[in-house]
Amino acid sequence: MITIVSKQAAREQLNHIVEVIEQEGVQAHIAHAPDHTVVGMIGSIKPALVERLQQLPGVEKVEKVSKSYKLASREFHPENTVIQIGDVKIGGGELVVMGGPCAVESAEQIDEIARLVKAAGGQVLRGGAFKPRTGPYSFQGVGVEGLIMMAEAGKKHGLLTITEVMTPEYVDICAEYADILQVGTRNMQNFDLLRKLGEVRKPVLLKRGFSATYDELLNAAEYILAGGNPDVMLCERGIRTFESYTRNTLDLSAIPVLQHLSHLPVISDPSHGTGRRELVEPMTRASVAAGADGLIIEMHTDPDNSMTGDGVQSLFPDQFARLLRELEQLSPIIGKSFATPKAPAESFIPQLQQ
Repeated sequence: MITIVSKQAAREQLNHIVEVIEQEGVQAHIAHAPDHTVVGMIGSIKPALVERLQQLPGVEKVEKVSKSYKLASREFHPENTVIQIGDVKIGGGELVVMGGPCAVESAEQIDEIARLVKAAGGQVLRGGAFKPRTGPYSFQGVGVEGLIMMAEAGKKHGLLTITEVMTPEYVDICAEYADILQVGTRNMQNFDLLRKLGEVRKPVLLKRGFSATYDELLNAAEYILAGGNPDVMLCERGIRTFESYTRNTLDLSAIPVLQHLSHLPVISDPSHGTGRRELVEPMTRASVAAGADGLIIEMHTDPDNSMTGDGVQSLFPDQFARLLRELEQLSPIIGKSFATPKAPAESFIPQLQQ
């Protein structure tokens, strides 16, 4: 349920409303809107509490949230959530690009890719230190050493970093080195992991499960929000359908639907969403046109020889840089801004030929 508090209510009145709610063993979560303040209530809410709240000064009404996810819903939080990490704002008016390899392979590799991501205009360096693989004999990542390599590369080149965390036991160590923690598609409903992520104070990128509905994704986000971590991003990364030409089917409609249902930022992953290099660029443009708040794109200096075998969906550096130039032109059309890069796309081509 939610309690709608008048915008004219004094701070003391709002504090008293929260106090009354928490005295009944119910969690209170405050969200501010232009016309009022919403106090979300999570727990066993008795009719006597509802009646008491309705009589308190400053309370306009108490109403039930119909959706199973409460804190992630627009009803609780009418305004868009903007997650600020340093100078980067995710969910506001700026388009945020996260770029890098599927996996950290060496210090030299991730340092060079970080340099290229920064030069192209990206704001976040992506890379996996722990890799959940379908086959048990596939490359599983370099572990904690990879976290350190990526953290150093990000700091050196002025980039935020994002990496996937696979188990609750690794949350703290990943949070120590990375700016954003990613939950992969296979772990979207790993509820122990989600609960643990609710306890940390690092933003979380939650990828949609490859067979998950919108409600299932938002309920997964609810676990993190209910744990006390308000900084959650939703990621559309493609779903499993009957089509076999692409690795997955990128559900572009998920972007406006999730933005309608929830206040959380929505990120698109056209790399996993298609699994084909030639489709990453057009689906990136389509994602931006659909209103995505950001993109997470695979880029590798030698994708055809990457250790994960995901090179078929990774852009070359010159393709990545050229794509970001196109986004710079496209973003204002849909009301977003995109930072001007340091280097034009053409400057990346000679490096590939050396």
